[in-house]
Amino acid sequence: MTDKRQLYILLFATTLSSFLTPFMGSGVNVALPVMARELSMNALTLSWVASSFILAAAVTLVPLGRLADIYGRKKIFLYGALVFTGSSFLCTWSATSAFLIFVRAIQGVGGAMIFSTGTAMLISAYSPRERGKILGINIAAVYIGLTIGPFIGGLLTEHLGWRYIFLFTSLLGIVVILLIAFMVKEEWKGAEEEGFDFRGSLLYGLALLAIMYGFSLLPELRAAGIIGLGVICFGFFIRRQMSAPYPLLNIRLFLDNKVFAFSNLAALINYCATFAVTFLLSLYLQHIKALTPSQAGIILIAEPAVQAVFSPLAGRLSDRFEPRIIASLGMALNVLGLIPLIFIRFDTGIHYIVLCLIVLGVGFALFSSPNVNATMSAVENKYYGIASATLSTMRLVGQMFSMGITMLVFALILGDLPLARAGNPLLLQSMQIIFFVLVILCCAGIVASLARGKVHQ
Repeated sequence: MTDKRQLYILLFATTLSSFLTPFMGSGVNVALPVMARELSMNALTLSWVASSFILAAAVTLVPLGRLADIYGRKKIFLYGALVFTGSSFLCTWSATSAFLIFVRAIQGVGGAMIFSTGTAMLISAYSPRERGKILGINIAAVYIGLTIGPFIGGLLTEHLGWRYIFLFTSLLGIVVILLIAFMVKEEWKGAEEEGFDFRGSLLYGLALLAIMYGFSLLPELRAAGIIGLGVICFGFFIRRQMSAPYPLLNIRLFLDNKVFAFSNLAALINYCATFAVTFLLSLYLQHIKALTPSQAGIILIAEPAVQAVFSPLAGRLSDRFEPRIIASLGMALNVLGLIPLIFIRFDTGIHYIVLCLIVLGVGFALFSSPNVNATMSAVENKYYGIASATLSTMRLVGQMFSMGITMLVFALILGDLPLARAGNPLLLQSMQIIFFVLVILCCAGIVASLARGKVHQ
């Protein structure tokens, strides 16, 4: 792709799409207590408002990434923007928690179509020497979305209602659709002559759905059976992929490519250890500190604002220096940011929370861009779509496991009490336990990040 104007339009469209989902997600996090009151949801049901999106996206990401490699990344991206925008609009009409969770799942499929293609299109269009910089810009948009999401989400929720978060998101989605449909002319494919493994996709979807859904049901007894079913399906999936002429997921990428395998593992652990932080602190600030949604949103801006500032710098650094070192340093800073949150109390000062969020913001910025750069640089062009989808799957599975840990602790400590009636000491105790678990996970992530080996030879 040599037309600079086309490159800039592509970068803007994919960057705007990268902004949309975190903006919506962080805005929804601030609105969750209001949603819970309006739709009479308990803590576990409320968790599914976030988890349904993540679960649907995670299950469909890899098959959609493979379809994008075969039939065209721009085409799948455009369809994804249409599904995401349409379902965002439908969320504004939710009258029950069941309908909202269902439409959020559809929204997750649309999000998966965007996640699995946006990064792949950028990598395909830009030269290798610009990858870190472009990925840094793209990831900075994620953090800008996370930055202004709580603030705008809080304002919209407080003055107009939480439904306007989804309406605002759908309007921005229309802009992405128009840019891609009418202004980006080029299409990118990497495996157009290869076939699609439908049976493998079914096995993969069932395996991931069972494992993630079963994890969310813990500590119920049936959870073990559902997780076991998922593990069996995953075993059959791997066996099929080793012998299929056109596998859905080339297992050799993990077995023979150390950088790719450990970069994905590091991403999985990192998101598992950090995703629930905003959800938990939103509940802490509004239920324990009695702040309004907009006040909580302003405080939660601290982490993603720092991420937005440092992400482009981290991306450029990963073009010059080993991503392994930069990403591992970022993971270590995440540990330092999480440890103080274990000790939060009723009288903990807001400045204490903000300082923790700033440290987490720097850590996550230093981890994310270099980790994406390392992952995508470790594979050839024909695997860009599937590599992007795999990395996004690690992110979403990590997020789902993070929420699964949260739901498990809530189930054990809070039971099915509505949050409005759950005793604050029990809510605070739950948060302290969850933050302790997240610290342990993040320490394991440092080991995985260091184990990946060198990218620059």
